[in-house]
Amino acid sequence: MESPHRTYVRELRKRLPPHVFRPVPARALWILPYALVGAAGTWAIAAWDLPVPARVLLGVTIGMAYASLGFLGHEILHGGVVRRPWVRDLLGAVCLLPSGIGPRLWRRWHNVEHHGHTQIAGRDPDAYSTLEQYHRRPALRLLHRLVPVRSVGFFAMLAVWLSIHSWIILVGALRRERGRERLLLLTQFAGPMAAWTLLGWWLGWDALPYFYVIPLLVGNFVVMAYIATNHLLNPLLEEDDPLAGSLSVTVPRLLDVLHGNFSHHTEHHIFPAMSARYLPEVKRLLRDLWPHRYHEMPLRRALGLLWRTPRLYLDNVRLVDPRSGHVSPVLGHGLRVEEAG
Repeated sequence: MESPHRTYVRELRKRLPPHVFRPVPARALWILPYALVGAAGTWAIAAWDLPVPARVLLGVTIGMAYASLGFLGHEILHGGVVRRPWVRDLLGAVCLLPSGIGPRLWRRWHNVEHHGHTQIAGRDPDAYSTLEQYHRRPALRLLHRLVPVRSVGFFAMLAVWLSIHSWIILVGALRRERGRERLLLLTQFAGPMAAWTLLGWWLGWDALPYFYVIPLLVGNFVVMAYIATNHLLNPLLEEDDPLAGSLSVTVPRLLDVLHGNFSHHTEHHIFPAMSARYLPEVKRLLRDLWPHRYHEMPLRRALGLLWRTPRLYLDNVRLVDPRSGHVSPVLGHGLRVEEAG
């Protein structure tokens, strides 16, 4: 029997022009302005005797540019910009340099494991935990005690979670792999870390928090504001179904330009290798073909729902707070956009 994902692909391909399935190399040029903002901001922080508020503002600006660079790297490493492997990995490594995530790890973790098993418990490394896992894992119970879901702390965690999660994924991969693959994963992590350390030594350790730490926190938060809403309000699944397991959000047009249409997340899960330029065309068709299955809402409302709902899965279609016992449905099974207020 054909999977839901295959059904969507088949029906959409009938209605989409052939050119939307080709890479768009010109999108790699976006690396230049983002990198220029990072370089110019870093130079200004190190070279000028700026007051602390000005340094912080520059750090935030650099972080915004690095977030955009990360979204572009995501598109590049999926093959939506260039298809030649060594060029793809080189450009992807440049884009992910601020985050310290190597292209090899990202493609294994994100392209293969996350996209291959989206929202399938125990197989998707990005799916949130179940109540059963909560009771089995002391560290998870401690995390929920220290950082309650409905708290400022939970949203503050978005500023560090991408880095923490990538380290967890890397450690797991290093434990499983041997030989060349292990060396490659380790080198692609150690290289960026060494580069930032040397830059801190060269420009001054007092400048490092402003040109690296603050940008890293800001970039993490921007990226995770999308990632946390992409799937955490959706059900756990038994098979690959992007319409059931993903959420697209709406943002101002300028953010879609700067963030490479990352808001079009359901569309991306149906056609992962499609250039972000063409995802709005897929969105229009999804709205027409499956209006009752397609999930979409403004980003601010999605973040509001994250605030109002528990995070642990009681079962595939219900979320539960282990402390209060509060239960909430997920999208497609009773959770309404209006509940975000």
